[in-house]
Amino acid sequence: MATYQIFKHKYFKVFIVIFIFGFLLAGAKSAEVQQSPAQETSKSCLWSVRSGSGTIYLLGSIHLLKADAYPLTTAIEQAYSASQKIVFETDLEAMTDPNVQKQMLGLGLYPEGQNIYQNLGEDTLNSLKKKMAEMGLPMQQFVQFKPWFIALTLATVELMRLGYDPNYGTDMHFLKRAKEDGKKLGFLEPVEYQINLLGKMNKGDQDSLLRQTLKEMDIVAKLAADITASWKRGDANNLDKLMNKSFEGHPNIRERLLVQRNRQWVSQIEKFIKADKNVLVIVGAGHLVGPDSVVDLLEQKRYQVKQK
Repeated sequence: MATYQIFKHKYFKVFIVIFIFGFLLAGAKSAEVQQSPAQETSKSCLWSVRSGSGTIYLLGSIHLLKADAYPLTTAIEQAYSASQKIVFETDLEAMTDPNVQKQMLGLGLYPEGQNIYQNLGEDTLNSLKKKMAEMGLPMQQFVQFKPWFIALTLATVELMRLGYDPNYGTDMHFLKRAKEDGKKLGFLEPVEYQINLLGKMNKGDQDSLLRQTLKEMDIVAKLAADITASWKRGDANNLDKLMNKSFEGHPNIRERLLVQRNRQWVSQIEKFIKADKNVLVIVGAGHLVGPDSVVDLLEQKRYQVKQK
C-alpha cells in the first residue's frame, strides 16, 4: 500500500499515534515484563465519576481493532445509552477535510532541498532501509518524508496488514452510532492541535520515534494482541505496562503526548462533572491507566472514580 494511499484512507487519523506509541515503544520493555496472567473479570476499560444527578463515564479507546472486538460489554453499552453527550479526543471526520490533510502532509514533508538522508542518524537510516526492503516498500517514495510521518505510515501499514482497522476502533464505532442516534457531540481538542503533536516534534524525538518503531515492528502482532486482550478484560495494570511504561525512557515525548493533554482534559472533564449530566468521554486507553493518567489526576483531586 503506497504512502499516499495510506494518507488518503478515509479514517486515517493523526491521533492514532498515541496507540502506536503505546505498543511500538513498549516492546523492548514489555519483553522483560512478566505479563499479568489472563484472569476472568467482569470489568471493562470504563470508569465513572458521579456528580449530583449526573455521571461522567470515561471509556478507554483502542483506535484500531478487529471486527471480533464486538460486541462490547454490557457496562459500556449502558454507559452509552445513558449519556446525552458523547465526547471524543477530536473531530474524527474533520480529518477528511482537504485543508486538514494538506496541513498534515505539509508538516510531514521536508522543504525543498532536504530529505531523510540528511536528517537521520546512520544507524536509524540503515534500519529503515532494511525494514523498507522487508516490507516491499520503495525507499525512494519516502525520502521526502520526515521521520514521524514514516514511523506512522509503517506502523499503520503493518497494523492494517494484521487486520486492525480504524473503522472498528472504539471511537469510530461510537461516533457513527452517536450521529445515527442524534446524540450531542463534543471534542476535547481541535484537529490542528493533534496534527501539531507530531508534526512539530523536534528532530531528536522524531529520530527516536522512528528508531523505536523500526525496532519493535517485528513484535507488533503479539503486542497488539496483548493490548487488545488486556483492554477487553479491563486489566488496567497490564495496559499501563504495555502502553505507557516505555515512555520512561522518553520523558519529553511522554510529557508532550500524554501528561500535558491529560491535565488539559481533566480541566474540561471537571466542567462536565459540575454540569450534573450524563456524558461519555472516549479517549485512548493509555490516557486512563497508570500515573498521571486522567483517572489518576481526578483521584488526586478527590473525585471518586470507579472502574465498571
